[in-house]
Amino acid sequence: MTWLITGGAGYIGAHVARAMTAAGERVAVLDDLSSGVAARLPGDVPLVRGSVLDRAALDRALTEHGVTGVVHLAARKQVGESVEKPLLYYRENVHGLTVLLEAVVAAGVRSFVFSSSAAVYGMPDVDLVTEKTPCAPINPYGETKLAGEWLVRATGAAHGISTACLRYFNVAGAAAPELADTGVFNIIPMMFDALTRGEAPRIFGDDYATPDGTCVRDYIHIEDLATAHLAAAQRLAQRPGAGDLTLNVGTGSGVSVREMADLIAEVTGYDEPAPVVGPRRPGDPARVVASNERIARELGWRPRHDVRSMVASAWEGWCLHHPAARKG
Repeated sequence: MTWLITGGAGYIGAHVARAMTAAGERVAVLDDLSSGVAARLPGDVPLVRGSVLDRAALDRALTEHGVTGVVHLAARKQVGESVEKPLLYYRENVHGLTVLLEAVVAAGVRSFVFSSSAAVYGMPDVDLVTEKTPCAPINPYGETKLAGEWLVRATGAAHGISTACLRYFNVAGAAAPELADTGVFNIIPMMFDALTRGEAPRIFGDDYATPDGTCVRDYIHIEDLATAHLAAAQRLAQRPGAGDLTLNVGTGSGVSVREMADLIAEVTGYDEPAPVVGPRRPGDPARVVASNERIARELGWRPRHDVRSMVASAWEGWCLHHPAARKG
C-alpha cells in the first residue's frame, strides 16, 4: 500500500511521514511548500510540489505513485487569520478538500485519513471532551474543519472509502530539532519568543474557574500525534470500505497556562522576566481536555510523552533556529 500525505513537508506532516516510513509504509508527499520545508522529509520519500487545489497535480501524484490511501494534512490553520480571511480558509480548507476527494474517487483510493481539530468543539462546557460532545465551532478555522469532516464522511459512505477523522488538541514538541515548528502562533513558541527577546510572557486572564485561574489545555506531543495517524492509517488499510472513525487525539490531562509558563522557565533557564497577566481573550474557554478512551479502544493507541518532554524538545528546536537564545 502507498500513502500520499498532503502537506507532508509541514511541521505535523513531516512527523507523520517519518513515523509511517519508520513503520515500513510506502509514502509520497504532496506539498506546495508555502509553509512546508522539503528538507524535513526522509531522503527516500518522493515529493510532488503542488496544491490540493490543483487537480492535475493531484491526478499525477495519485497515478505516478500508485496511491491507495491518503493522509490529508494540507490546510490553513491559524485561528486569528481565519477570522480576518474567511474566504481564504474556506477556499483552501473546504474547496481544496473537495478537489482532493474528487481526485481520490476517480483514482479508486480506498482509505482516507483527515486531519481535523478540537476547534470543531468550540467552547465545550465539560470536564472531558468526548467524540459525542456537540460540535459548535466559534471561528472560520473550526468551521472549515467540521465541514471537512462532513465531506469526508459523506464521500466515504457514497464511494466505499474507509475514513478516519482525527480531532487533535494542542500539538507541541519535536522528534528532532530540525523538525520543530518554526511558527510563533502557539503558547510554547510565543513564550520562547518573548523570553529570548527579554520580554515578559503574557497570560490572558487569571480569573477562570480553574485551580490557578488560568486556562487549562490538553497538550499532545507531535510524536504521539504522528503515531496516532499511523495507527489510523493501518486500521483503514486492514478494513477497506469499513466506514468512518472519528477520534480525539489527546492525553486526557490538562495543563494550565500558569503551569506551562513555570515549566518553560524551568526548562529554558529564563526565570525572568516573570509572566504578566492581561485581560481575557474573547472566545477562550476555561478548560478543553480530551477524553482519549475511544482511540485507545479502537486503535490501541496511548500517548507516551509527557509535557516536560514536549517543552524540552520544542526548546531544542527553537535554539537550533535561534542560537543566541540558549543560556550559558
